[in-house]
Amino acid sequence: MDVVAEDTQQNAKGDKGKKGSFWRELPVLVVVALVLALLIKSFVVQAFYIPSESMENTLLKNDRVLVNKLVYRVRDIERGDVVVFSGVDSWGGEVEYEEPSNPIAGFFRWVGTAFGVVPGEKDYIKRVIGVPGDTVKCCDAKGRVTVNGTPLNEEAYLYPGDVPSISNFEIVVPDDRLWVMGDHRAVSLDSRAHGGDPGGGTIPIEQVIGRAFVIVWPFDRATVLPIPETFDQPALHAAQAAAGAAPLLLGFTLAFPLVALRRRIWVRR
Repeated sequence: MDVVAEDTQQNAKGDKGKKGSFWRELPVLVVVALVLALLIKSFVVQAFYIPSESMENTLLKNDRVLVNKLVYRVRDIERGDVVVFSGVDSWGGEVEYEEPSNPIAGFFRWVGTAFGVVPGEKDYIKRVIGVPGDTVKCCDAKGRVTVNGTPLNEEAYLYPGDVPSISNFEIVVPDDRLWVMGDHRAVSLDSRAHGGDPGGGTIPIEQVIGRAFVIVWPFDRATVLPIPETFDQPALHAAQAAAGAAPLLLGFTLAFPLVALRRRIWVRR
């Protein structure tokens, strides 16, 4: 009996020691978890909160999406991608927010923004319609947006009842910039609303944070965000390939007379 009692007392002390050790280590675990989460958020994947109706019905207000921040290191931005970008020093916010009243509130807002719990004041989410070199125009005889003369069938993602655009526009997308539009065209303050800004409403590629690839909240709306089929039209890719080949063709065109001139000079010598 004495031995059993002694073992019981030792086990009780051991359990208390383990519990005490856990509570002492908990703050360290929390800090490590936060640091790892911030590293992942900064370089790999980040959650974003949808603050407005501008991308309905693809994305609804209060949805949360995950944004891949590495994808554009291995491929170019493509037409049809849903991208998150920063509007700092360019576009004004679509939704106005009050500044935090004190540093503590500001800190918690920063944490909430970092983890997609609250929206960023100057972060936008739109669909890429035109990439560098594209001629984006609206509207053709059937009221459609065209890219390099190829009409887009936008029924798959355009908000029900919306027309592609109530305003006419035409722009050649400059180098290193993108033309972006919301799927809910009637309420989206997208490239069309910034025609007087530098770049004619286009956004700098360097401001793109990443590609939104999946809805993660609410769970009943969880789904991937693929590129719509209309952007797979061969005519779009042919136009892009021709644009990419133009400098090479120009180089060959200029090379022939230079080679001929060099031969003439050589013969005279």
